Amino acid sequence: MARDFEDHCWKDLIDEDTIQVYQAYRRKLYVGDNPAVLAIDLYNKAYRGGDRPVKEVDREFSGSCGEHAWRALPPTQALFRAARRAGVPIIYTTRHVDTAGVHSTNRHIGRETDDTYAIKAELAPAPGELVICKERASAFFGTPLIAHLQQKRIDSLIICGESTSGCVRASTVDAYSYGFHNVVVEECTYDRAVINHKVNLFDLHHKYADVMHIEEVLAHLDALAGGRKVA
Repeated sequence: MARDFEDHCWKDLIDEDTIQVYQAYRRKLYVGDNPAVLAIDLYNKAYRGGDRPVKEVDREFSGSCGEHAWRALPPTQALFRAARRAGVPIIYTTRHVDTAGVHSTNRHIGRETDDTYAIKAELAPAPGELVICKERASAFFGTPLIAHLQQKRIDSLIICGESTSGCVRASTVDAYSYGFHNVVVEECTYDRAVINHKVNLFDLHHKYADVMHIEEVLAHLDALAGGRKVA
């Protein structure tokens, strides 16, 4: 049975009056016929300090998403396995190690180690999978991403990674502007602050993307892998 359109993590935050105002955005959710996975900034920096609250890890590892990053790791691994079984491309983004002072946000950037922006080993690209290096929040800005998507005739994106309010949001809005249908996987997306995560997922869901649960996306990918027609 399909979930309700608002059956997501923001239910405890968004009041009924706001939900009513946003009723016009209700629609049928779907993934798309020829999707690609866009894995945004799954680099080591987000996991520094381990599976602990952000307020604890931030004292030593500024920019870490702490427990939120670690909670998203198993479902993201499941997403990648399903995408590879289905032959769905996975495209990663990361930050340039040396950006000559260009920062994605105005937050202070401290000294980084050499592997800070390497993709976390448990989520590492398979041979032949594309990694896009970027200097700004959006995966599209100043990168060849759109050319690769057009070459593969991709019509929709399955988006995961971090942060929901930053690079995920910027990339999703740009993808929508380019005409792609977007799915943001709730359990595979995270932020440093829970309120930022929930509010941005709510807003993206109603304007620029279909926020879907991991089990719904996995079912779609499994159908593609089995050669079945996807509803």
